[in-house]
Amino acid sequence: MYWADELAAAVSGRQVVNDSKSPSGTVHVGSLRGVVLHDAIYRALRQAGVEASFLYGVDDMDAMDSQAKLTPDAVDRYMGAPLSRVPAPEGSNAANYARHFVGEIFFRTFEPLGIKPEFYWVSELYAAGRMDPYVKLALDRADQVRAIYLRVSHVERNSSWLPIQVICEQCGKIGTTLATDWDGDTVAYKCLPAMVAWARGCEHEGRVSPLGGRAKLPWNLEWAAKWGLLGVTIEGCGKDLATSGGSRDRSDAISREVFEVEPPRNVAYEFLNVGGKKMSTSKGKGAAAHTIAEVLPPEQLRFLFLRPRPSQVIEFDPEGDTIPRLFDEFDRIAAATAGREVKGELPADHERLFAYSLLGPSPDVAAAAAAFRPAFAHLAMLLQIPGVDIAERMEAEKGAPLSERETAILDERTASARAWLESYAPERARLVVRRDALPAEVADLDAGQRAYLAALAAAAADGRPSSGDAWQTLIFGVAGECELAAGRAFGALYASFLGRPNGPRAGWLLASLEPAFVVERLRAAGAFAAA
Repeated sequence: MYWADELAAAVSGRQVVNDSKSPSGTVHVGSLRGVVLHDAIYRALRQAGVEASFLYGVDDMDAMDSQAKLTPDAVDRYMGAPLSRVPAPEGSNAANYARHFVGEIFFRTFEPLGIKPEFYWVSELYAAGRMDPYVKLALDRADQVRAIYLRVSHVERNSSWLPIQVICEQCGKIGTTLATDWDGDTVAYKCLPAMVAWARGCEHEGRVSPLGGRAKLPWNLEWAAKWGLLGVTIEGCGKDLATSGGSRDRSDAISREVFEVEPPRNVAYEFLNVGGKKMSTSKGKGAAAHTIAEVLPPEQLRFLFLRPRPSQVIEFDPEGDTIPRLFDEFDRIAAATAGREVKGELPADHERLFAYSLLGPSPDVAAAAAAFRPAFAHLAMLLQIPGVDIAERMEAEKGAPLSERETAILDERTASARAWLESYAPERARLVVRRDALPAEVADLDAGQRAYLAALAAAAADGRPSSGDAWQTLIFGVAGECELAAGRAFGALYASFLGRPNGPRAGWLLASLEPAFVVERLRAAGAFAAA
């Protein structure tokens, strides 16, 4: 049973799925894992007949604690200010920093992925007074909060510490204030120069009501307050938050003991790593979500996150062959879902995996799976060969006209392949077929390799292979007959057509070229041995 279906079968009654993000800079592609996982949960609930809603919030009352996207002159002014009060980057029409990086950029990746949650902004919850009951409870029960911090996380707060962060009335910063002395209506606070290492307070002291958006709860309490306010029943989190004694444990305890609300079911998920390292939004590292979404079509991007279980790390590097391999694996799962025989072990419930990778619930998953899909690497190669009519070539390979769905898939993959070639493709995937004359590198081939090329020319003239698979079978078969190692056989082909020792999959390279030209080139390279 697919993991999302397991979860849907384990719950009863109305469910509220929630996810959120602190918009501290350009949102990297790893942040989409939580979004896609929560959407899959929501979809599984709906398909199981469970009444459910899906919320997505922006924690825009959080303090700006990163310099990744601030100009040097803005650092002193805005480091420590609520993200909702930091100006958007120059040239943006957004109302503030948070609205720019999440509302104007990150959210644009949602709808193409078939994800349509109900959005909310935490700053608006505070400003409307909706968080006020939780602020009062937290302050009235500050001693319980301090006890939970100590018991659950071994974090000791002194007896005057209050679980509230006031926005300084003088400098507008929230990350630099320390509140004390709650009298039931107001708190005293100081804006401290050395409260944190990343921002400097203005030394103002005052007394203010913490209600109506003039202050916010610390993150653990705010998380728990949102659960109670919004009625959240399911919310996963990254494994860094789910460690024993960590943020999730603190928030769970605060929810139960301070706000008297049962916390939601947790689905802890692992990171998406690039080059073995966790991506970081606040440090400005990692591939931006909107950039990767330009290279990976929505179904493949969903598949990237949904193929492994949430508890498994995803190693993703857009450089190299990662993206073509992702397309190949998606196509293999599609073929298996359509009932075709495929090589290799299949993941459990691969049909459900394919269904959840689609942009929306499909009435006929098998028909969607059966659609003709050109191999990504093959398409990228065809795009680099002058004079190739891509649509005509794909219809020839399918053996029938493309359907409307298949035409859309081709257009989508063509755009993705172009973007991949421009940004992430390795040098070996870029090619220029030497058409005018034999490449000079043919002179370096030995007699065995030349004999192989001559034999392959004869076999191709007789067998007339047309597809990449057919060419690949012939390449290996003739190499076996000639007792030539596969590596040396491929080296001879790359030297003959590309003038280099490596390249894309040879079978698909030869299938992309005119049959007469391929046979002629193979004969010429093979005959070079007699010169």
